[in-house]
Amino acid sequence: MPDEGLALDTKFRLSGLLHSNMFLCSNSSKVERGFPGTGDALTSLAEGGEKITAIHLFSVKKIQSFSPVRADEIFRMVTKISGFASSDNKVVNLSKMVMAFGSTLICRIAFGKRYDDKGSEMRRFDELLHEAQLLWVDKLTGLIDRLETAFKNFDSFYQELIDEHLDPSRAKMMDGDGDILDILIQLKEHKSCSIDFNWDNIKALLMNIFIGASDTSAVSIIWTMTALIKAPKVMKKVQAEIRDLIGKKGKVDEDDLPKLLYLKAVIKETFRLYPPAPLLVPRETMERCILEGYEIQPKTVVYINAWAIARDPEYWKNPDEFLPDKFLNHNIDIKGQDFELIPFGSGRRICPGIFMGLTNVELVVANFLYSFDWELPPDIRAQYVDTDVLPGLAMHKKNPLLLLPNKIREEDEESEKAGCIPIGGRTTAR
Repeated sequence: MPDEGLALDTKFRLSGLLHSNMFLCSNSSKVERGFPGTGDALTSLAEGGEKITAIHLFSVKKIQSFSPVRADEIFRMVTKISGFASSDNKVVNLSKMVMAFGSTLICRIAFGKRYDDKGSEMRRFDELLHEAQLLWVDKLTGLIDRLETAFKNFDSFYQELIDEHLDPSRAKMMDGDGDILDILIQLKEHKSCSIDFNWDNIKALLMNIFIGASDTSAVSIIWTMTALIKAPKVMKKVQAEIRDLIGKKGKVDEDDLPKLLYLKAVIKETFRLYPPAPLLVPRETMERCILEGYEIQPKTVVYINAWAIARDPEYWKNPDEFLPDKFLNHNIDIKGQDFELIPFGSGRRICPGIFMGLTNVELVVANFLYSFDWELPPDIRAQYVDTDVLPGLAMHKKNPLLLLPNKIREEDEESEKAGCIPIGGRTTAR
């Protein structure tokens, strides 16, 4: 099947639904008038957009340049959680906190702005993000007027950001080439890409980044913590790996991640059970082809259900159970080479932000597990923690994840190293 899939990859292209706005609108003429990043602008962008994102926006070098911003936001979040751990009311709405982290991180990386958590600008950003998640429902239910209004709001938001970045007196918030919008403006002004890059193209790419990057990492972090709180033995095992490696350094750095093999297994299993987007970006056939004996005609839009593939009992034993250890014995990756697990897609159209997304998820989860021992509130049992999903582009957990963070004590650290597990203030041998 992999050989057949690679051969078919050359016969498929990203459809007219390539970008998030086009994906939601499906070439609606009304919406084209509402948001100029559709129509011809999207068609031209589809040809060169992949190279722009892969080479200029999400290259390994560029992702590394975001490290100080990522580390700062994780530090702020861990500090805030520590405040809850030290207070009488220890319950943390981890869903809300991680979603705020995702929004703030993408604002800093893409736009060079850090909004106050409770300020009006952050509320506006969150409202736009929430609206974007529901737009596909509007298309299905025929609420085109709401869709038009939403795209006009997006257009105004992006234009404000562009105007700010064009102001010569503006101080850059990031070193080097600046944030992502700075880079896109440079590409347009210097005509240094293979397509006729214009403001509509830039807005369309911002739409992709806005929707694709704001939610997916945060959603995956929440699902990972949900799975771990329902599997305490797995949580203890991955915590032991992290704490043995990091010791008393105080935090997990990006350089530590390649050594945390069990953490990577946990993240893979989370992506298998809870892919951030259950349906991959649609493809369109460029020519007639045969797939599993079925004849597919040209210009057929193809949807790939990554969620169903990852739970197929033909490929997975006990497919609905959270069992990360399977990845310690099998060389299955999530970077598009093993088609039984493709949360980021595969081939030439794989998600260009895959490495940034993985780094975000691994680093946040590692620091959560290193810094705190996590428990459920007293009135909630692990088996009753729900895994229901909200409608939308990303697989948001329907009900917020509420957890109790406890700061790890030095005596607990020493007990773990001695082969004991701290339980309720005392230690017992393993």
